[in-house]
Amino acid sequence: MVRTIASIDLVKAETPTWLTRSGYIPRVSFTVVADAYDRFMGRYSSLLAPQFADLSKIAAGQRVLDVGCGPGALTHELVKRLGAEAVSAVDPSEPFVAAVQERHPGVSVRRAAAEEMPFGDDEFDAALAQLVVHFMTDPVAGFREMARVTRTGGVVAACVWDHAGSHGPLSLFWDAARQLDPDVEDESQFAGAHEGHLARLLQAAGLREIEEDTLSVSLEHGSFEDWWEPFTLGVGPAGAYTTGLDAKRRARLREHCRETLPAAPFVLTARAWAARGVI
Repeated sequence: MVRTIASIDLVKAETPTWLTRSGYIPRVSFTVVADAYDRFMGRYSSLLAPQFADLSKIAAGQRVLDVGCGPGALTHELVKRLGAEAVSAVDPSEPFVAAVQERHPGVSVRRAAAEEMPFGDDEFDAALAQLVVHFMTDPVAGFREMARVTRTGGVVAACVWDHAGSHGPLSLFWDAARQLDPDVEDESQFAGAHEGHLARLLQAAGLREIEEDTLSVSLEHGSFEDWWEPFTLGVGPAGAYTTGLDAKRRARLREHCRETLPAAPFVLTARAWAARGVI
């Protein structure tokens, strides 16, 4: 259900951990190969992309920018709808840029961060950020830059997994990790991970006619190993945490997760917060 946001105050008193006095801080750098990301988060984000494109009202004839494209889950959906020549993409990860260039030769892909993109003003009809706002150095600056390159009347939209509400694709993993290590830093305090955060950020960036929604995907895992093995590939905060454990602690976490999950095959449903605004 889409919710229209008439007015939202950006509360200064409740400063989340991802905001410091000097500004927003990046939490992770994706230098892994594209295949590792595909096996880890790509299996969920590819299911999310069609819903996010629908929410963003992507239609034939538009020129659209995929911000923080990763290996191209959303890029693939945009190419299906618009054709490669109508799609541009940016990502700060060199392996991801190379992957999108190989997978979609007609797409204009550049290595750049959301906060400083190599495009002129008003070049696109929409700028979308799927599962990337929580990794921006400064989400408000990122949204402002997305707005700069989007024409008047165009759409800026973003979605982030519900990491704070325990309904994200990694929630079971982080719950298990906290039970073994109460001091573990999970992703619950990242930008956009709480309901309403994306709308606040969009409003702070100057967007109007802001609307919120929730998106949901379900993925079947054929075995426990099918679910667990991608965590060992070092992708994102969860992968970095897993690979940073010694062998004994990693084995404890693995078995604790096995005990928590239902018998295979099992289906996990993940929820994402989503919001869009108009230039």
